[in-house]
Amino acid sequence: MPEVSLDFPRAWVEFTDPDDQDQVFRCDLTWLTSNWTCIFGGGCRGIYKGRPNDGCCTLGAHFSDADDEKRVKGYVKELTKDDWQFRKEGRKNGWVETDDEGDRKTRVWEGACIFLNRPDFPGGGGCALHGLALKRGVHFVETKPDVCWQLPIRRTFREVERPDGTTYTEVGIGEYDRRGWGPGGHDLDWYCTGNTEAHIGVEAVYESSKVELQTLMGLKAYDVLAEYCKQHLESGRLLRHPASK
Repeated sequence: MPEVSLDFPRAWVEFTDPDDQDQVFRCDLTWLTSNWTCIFGGGCRGIYKGRPNDGCCTLGAHFSDADDEKRVKGYVKELTKDDWQFRKEGRKNGWVETDDEGDRKTRVWEGACIFLNRPDFPGGGGCALHGLALKRGVHFVETKPDVCWQLPIRRTFREVERPDGTTYTEVGIGEYDRRGWGPGGHDLDWYCTGNTEAHIGVEAVYESSKVELQTLMGLKAYDVLAEYCKQHLESGRLLRHPASK
């Protein structure tokens, strides 16, 4: 089945952040209860034709802020030559570059992110920072750039004014679909969130991405979300993601 349309009915839930009464979460239940799962190395075609082994790592990763880059830098120092295929190049000429708009990101080397080990690397293909997390027995939210571990969950912020003049911060938790990449997202040759090939997970997204969601929302807010997701699944009145079986 081809990639589904970007526009289809979705079910949303809103609730006040248990840790901040001035913040309201708006969460996409349709996405969070879908069966999407990462299929990197197991059917992922990559975002560009001719580079199926890159997954979504072809362009490198933009850092969310200086703290994000600093955290990743600490883990880069721990990578050995057995962990990171391009360690010599990264240590000699750097692993960070600046894009045309002046934003800092991981450097692209030989056609993809410099941390992406190619399939022929003896230490194993895939992200060197992800591999480091597995090696250390920690979750990859600790070792990878923010945008990498968040994808394909998208967190957004919006200031909302109520009719009575009071305001709150709306925090959106939803699907990082093609539009999340900006105008260039429509030019990607393949993308996973709307493809049936990637909607084969045993667990729903809110379960399989528990740690990521807890990191983005906080533990108490995640618990509230998880309960709403369970109720949504049990209700039988689902606005299911059309890519999920």
